[in-house]
Amino acid sequence: MNSDFHTVSETAAIPLLDDCWNRIGVMGDRTCGELKTVIHCHNCPVYSAAGRSLLERAAPAAYLQEWTEVLAATTAPLCHGERTLDRATDTISVIIFRLSHERLALPVSVLQEVTHLCRIHTVPHRSNALFLGILNIRGEMLLCASLSHLLKLTPPEELAAGVGGDNHSKRLIVTEHRGNQWVFPVDEIYGIYRFHRSEFQAPPVVISQASETYTQGVLTWQTENVNFLDADLLFSTLNRQIF
Repeated sequence: MNSDFHTVSETAAIPLLDDCWNRIGVMGDRTCGELKTVIHCHNCPVYSAAGRSLLERAAPAAYLQEWTEVLAATTAPLCHGERTLDRATDTISVIIFRLSHERLALPVSVLQEVTHLCRIHTVPHRSNALFLGILNIRGEMLLCASLSHLLKLTPPEELAAGVGGDNHSKRLIVTEHRGNQWVFPVDEIYGIYRFHRSEFQAPPVVISQASETYTQGVLTWQTENVNFLDADLLFSTLNRQIF
């Protein structure tokens, strides 16, 4: 047998790297001390280096052929039963954050990164309580808007171009939705969490606040209610009001 050939089980047993994200990161027990800084393992240089090493690693001879044969012969569910598979595909990852006194969540699918506050440059004759201006994120000028104003959570005079007061816990959320990028100042980031769809409760029938207008569902997190925002409605409204 060719010495370069490895069976599926042999290849899985080869220690390639320390997958700390599965042990102490967002997919593990979340005990990594770096999570407070990077928020998600995707933002960590250790995770990036591991990804590069996997991409650069050459596959063993006949490895792809063996996997083709294994998958072709597999008829049973791959995730320890259909129930587990259904649960794995029926979960939603969200980022939970705070604006004023409200805990809110957006789907991770629209999240690009979380970063510290930076200077927001106003645009003459365009900047207002909703459209705060533009800012520089990694050399790219992005539009910055106030979710607090859109959701009517903070009086306009307290926005102060998205900064002010105690800035220790404040962050910027960089998002992308259908090709449009927006940056939102938030008062605090709690982290990224996964929820099963069955954990989403229907929003209140009586809607009295703008934040509830955009609420797609309500989650319970650490005994607190979290409004899961309708990303499609939120971003379409934002684009319509500003452009």
